Amino acid sequence: MSLIKTVEEIQHMREGGALLAEALYALIAITRPGMTTNELDTFFADYIHRRGAKASFLGYHGYPKSICTSINNEVVHAIPSDRVLQEGDIIGLDCGVRYHGLCTDMARTIGIGKITPEAQRLIDATDESLQRAIPLIRVGNHIGDIGHAIQSFVEPLGYSVVRVLVGHGVGESVHEDPQVPNYGKKGTGVRLEAGMVLAVEPMVNCGGPEVEFDEQDGWTVRTADGSLSAHVEDTIAITTDGPVVLTRPTQQR
Repeated sequence: MSLIKTVEEIQHMREGGALLAEALYALIAITRPGMTTNELDTFFADYIHRRGAKASFLGYHGYPKSICTSINNEVVHAIPSDRVLQEGDIIGLDCGVRYHGLCTDMARTIGIGKITPEAQRLIDATDESLQRAIPLIRVGNHIGDIGHAIQSFVEPLGYSVVRVLVGHGVGESVHEDPQVPNYGKKGTGVRLEAGMVLAVEPMVNCGGPEVEFDEQDGWTVRTADGSLSAHVEDTIAITTDGPVVLTRPTQQR
């Protein structure tokens, strides 16, 4: 069952989401060729610590870092390391905070320096798929409406959506019910209610939808065919007035 949040809890998550968005955009602003992904992890951890938040990923099921830094054909969950960012890479920066005891999640994929037109089109399409889904995250609709909006936009462009990894509820824990696939049929799945808070996160591949899990680190997920992948995520509350994106900086509201 999904966990319904109170108005007060959603307000706390709005505050945490604003802090998270500000931290992620600050991280994006300093990300450049020559940096290591460990440096990105340290920057984010220091930024949120100074503002009284904790990294919700750190220690979650044993995850060893504060953020995920997935490069090129890495879909999600790549662990920060001494790997150096190269001109032309794309990187998915996936972050979460716990603030007032509640979690919010957010991710963006960006280019490192000058990237190929193919890579930029993938990033843009992934971003747009989330924007098309957000208006449908409202009382009375269904989980399937969200996935259908994402899938029906990206697949005609020649991309695929990852199927073995999905979005999810979020709040008291990093992952809660319900699951939110990036594919589906309209009018199917869990009915959306006021008070639900969902982390909706399209994972879109240039090639096929199949992925492989790294057997050594136990976390990194890559495209099976080596194609580029992009990932974007926001935390969205369902209210009687419609969807509210919680992971936005205060000044953008």
